[in-house]
This record gives sequence, C-alpha cells and structure tokens, in this order.
Amino acid sequence: MAAFHFELVSPEKLLFSGDVESVVVPGSDGQFTVMKDHAPVMTTMRPGVVDVNESGSKALRLFVRGGFADVSASGLTILAEQAIPLEQLNAEDIAREIGNAEEDVSDASTDDARNAAQERLDQLRELRAALGI
Repeated sequence: MAAFHFELVSPEKLLFSGDVESVVVPGSDGQFTVMKDHAPVMTTMRPGVVDVNESGSKALRLFVRGGFADVSASGLTILAEQAIPLEQLNAEDIAREIGNAEEDVSDASTDDARNAAQERLDQLRELRAALGI
C-alpha cells in the first residue's frame, strides 16, 4: 500500500506525525477512510475513535473529542479538541468520572455551571459509547 503523511495535533502536543497507509476519521457526517491521493476535504469531527494503520500490522487507536480533519495534497492533518490513546483509558475510570459529572450537574447552582457540567457529562458518555463500554 502507498503511504501518505499524517499528523494528529491536540492543544497539549503533537501526538503523531509520520507516514501511514490509512486513517479512519470519525467525521461529523460519518466515518471515512483516508488513503494516499484522497480527494481534498475539510470537515469537523464528532467524538469517536481515530484508527491509524501505519503499516500492515502496526496500528494506533486514539479517542478524539472532536475537532477538524483536513485532507490535502500534502496529506491528512487532524486538529483534535482532545486526543487520548485508547490504551490509556479504562472502563472503571470512565464510570467514576461519569458519576462525578452527574453529581456536578445535580449540584450546580447556576445555569452556567449546570451547562458546563452537562457538557462534561455528555463528553464522558460519548467517550464511553465510542469505546463500547
């Protein structure tokens, strides 16, 4: 398979930069696979899993909370709001964080605090759904 350049950037750091064979992107209109010579496109992303196929057997999976994907002649760039390698996540931690977020929603004393807590809770539920746990 032919390779193309891929970069995944989050606000904290550059998470990946290198040549890959394919990347599955959770686009806001549905998942799509980018391969060498893909047509140029720019789209927003929904929370989900980015599957990176570096070579025939080497793969990387990351959860992204959203962001933008830009496919151009030079390759694919993902600017993610948040990106976490799947091996760093576990069901118990996510369940605990969801419980805390639910308490924050019920304890919020202002609309702004309730909206912020609800947004966090929704993001955690999206993470749980994306991981299938």
